[in-house]
Amino acid sequence: MAELAAFVELNEPRILAYRVYFSADGSTMSVLHFHPDVASLEFHMEVAGPKFPPVAPFVRLRSIEVLGRPTDELVAQLQAKARLLGDATVIVRDLHAGFDRLPRH
Repeated sequence: MAELAAFVELNEPRILAYRVYFSADGSTMSVLHFHPDVASLEFHMEVAGPKFPPVAPFVRLRSIEVLGRPTDELVAQLQAKARLLGDATVIVRDLHAGFDRLPRH
């Protein structure tokens, strides 16, 4: 995962953050990435997508949760990734209220 994080950092200049966390016993991993817009997530799927199939035998994905409204095409890509890595669910949550102070690119 450190190699993947380094790859994303080098090849995806618009991504705001990419973080990998493990549970105390190392059995569960969570990956969070923050994008300034849908186009950045679409680019991530295009650039990092080829990295997913080689790790498929070693990962059992439980879920992908997207906060914000992606395109239907992007949801389909995420569903394909979810099937590849463990027949996981894809959850999309629309923004209800709030704000951010993240820099806009």
